[in-house]
Amino acid sequence: MANAEKNPKFKKRRRSKKPTDQIDIASERIEILFEQAEAAFNGDPGLSDRYVEIARKISMKYNVPIAQKYKKRYCKHCKKYLVYGANARVRLDSPKKCVLITCENCGKKMRYGYAKPAGAKE
Repeated sequence: MANAEKNPKFKKRRRSKKPTDQIDIASERIEILFEQAEAAFNGDPGLSDRYVEIARKISMKYNVPIAQKYKKRYCKHCKKYLVYGANARVRLDSPKKCVLITCENCGKKMRYGYAKPAGAKE
């Protein structure tokens, strides 16, 4: 048993945190890529999908979250860039208090909840 404690079967992987300047650069690049995806959608939708793919990979590599305003701009299932009215349908589901976004590429539905502001009166 003593030998097993010294040489565990599974070693814990050391994780080093990325430098803050790399994290800042990564978040800037993610923002630029989403802006480029929006600009390129009318000319070449495939190119905008590729920009989203690159932004997601940067986000995963540097462990940087994608901003909330950009998270809702791509499909969580097929990873395509969404433009409301062109390849995505947006509806409000009042009984469930959610925004329903339907991807026209894959047909999947994504729900984002909403509620009244905290200080609002009825």
